Amino acid sequence: MQHQPPLHSTIVAMLALASGIAAKHPAMGQCQLQRLRDAGVPEHQIDAVIEIARHIRDEAAQQLDAAFDEQAAEALRASASTQTCGCTPAASGQSCC
Repeated sequence: MQHQPPLHSTIVAMLALASGIAAKHPAMGQCQLQRLRDAGVPEHQIDAVIEIARHIRDEAAQQLDAAFDEQAAEALRASASTQTCGCTPAASGQSCC
């Protein structure tokens, strides 16, 4: 197996910054942000990394919220359909729905 050179430190810092933002890490990538600035990475490139990471984070949250809302609505419909099926309980009180 051939030894591969490591990723450049600015690439590692960009990846760490983006994944920290996308994962809502409490450190918020401040260390990586400073490392990128110290390395002379242009501000527009840093802004692009932040924008992409926030987009991924926000899109994932929206999809998760939509899935939750859909499941909650399905559970509500299922609950409502058993409550309003129109049947009367058997003599023992057992529901037929």
